[in-house]
Amino acid sequence: MEQVLTIVCKLRPSVEQASQIDALLQAFADGCNYANQIVKAGVTSKSTIQSQVYQDLRNKFQLSANQAVRVCARVGVNRKTAKQKNKPVKAFKPTSADYDARIFSFREKDWTVSLTLINCREHIKIDAGNYQRSKLKGRKPTSAQLCKHRDGQYYIHIQLKDETPNPIKSDKVIGVDFGRRDIAVTSDGEKWDGKPIQKVRDRYSKVRASLQAKVSKGTRTTRRRVRNILKRLSGREQRYQTWLNHNISKRVIETAKSQSAVVAIENLTGIRDRTNQQPRNKTERRRSNSWAFFQLRSFLEYKGLKEGVEVIAINPAYTSQTCHVCNHIGLRSDKRFRCSNCGWHGDADLNGAINISKLGAVFVSLPGGSNLSCSLSRDDSGLLKDLRIELGGESPRASAGG
Repeated sequence: MEQVLTIVCKLRPSVEQASQIDALLQAFADGCNYANQIVKAGVTSKSTIQSQVYQDLRNKFQLSANQAVRVCARVGVNRKTAKQKNKPVKAFKPTSADYDARIFSFREKDWTVSLTLINCREHIKIDAGNYQRSKLKGRKPTSAQLCKHRDGQYYIHIQLKDETPNPIKSDKVIGVDFGRRDIAVTSDGEKWDGKPIQKVRDRYSKVRASLQAKVSKGTRTTRRRVRNILKRLSGREQRYQTWLNHNISKRVIETAKSQSAVVAIENLTGIRDRTNQQPRNKTERRRSNSWAFFQLRSFLEYKGLKEGVEVIAINPAYTSQTCHVCNHIGLRSDKRFRCSNCGWHGDADLNGAINISKLGAVFVSLPGGSNLSCSLSRDDSGLLKDLRIELGGESPRASAGG
């Protein structure tokens, strides 16, 4: 299986190069809109679109041969996506253009990219941090996307393609429970305490609230300055979440690989509602609703794919309410769980993670999922009933990859 990793690098074009980039992006968008208007609606084949508008794209928009081909491919893909969603194709905007090996190259010796623009070829310097350099070193990427982001800056999205190892086949499953107080807890007992994380995020929130109050009272100059500060603050907080999600996912996948285990995570559909079921004041709602759970899941999936660790998604219904020892409904109070049947008590998220691990083990042993046979012998919780329903439908292996 092939995995594509996209490395985003900021470009440092000269004033003249920036103007040329803008011209190329505009021509690419205009070409896409032209092709979408001329070619009969419903045609999605790149070759068919190309046969009808290729020469016009070259002559009318001064696109190179390969850029004209990329325009046809973009229109075809967007039409397929719109058709699947039963929606019309949106107008193309001058924000990105696709490149292949004949119109793009990366040079490690001076950390530049060579791009074909309108009637010229330019070498443009890139900003590459330690992460980008470690990924690009020694590589010869063959595709990229030239982009202009909302901040007005230019970026190159370089695509690296790798063959991934076959996933590890194992009966051992590590369950991961996502939560409000602890971002993640594994069935092995490892957790990422939410308290120090929350202190950082609360500090961002207080600064943001203070600045927003100034926006409503200040002069026009003050409001503009504050809006710029808020934009930078938002970017800093997002980078912090991304950094932490990378570290959590890296640790989980490394542990699973060392144990030759599968990783079972919650199906995140409805996680906002679940984390908001507890007493909810405004601060608590902000704390749970602002965490990037879906980003954490995507990091687990792509790191798992890269390392040969299978990641499956489990319906978390009843996992937080059921005792992992005897499968009876217990009492949960905030972070504590107590079972009135067998007497087990401890961390509620750990209990949930172990239940997710057990359900994951069922799916691993029965990937087709028509019958059920597992160590959960009693079912006072409804947990296994819910599992039977899901086993009769889509395999979590299929849903996990979505």
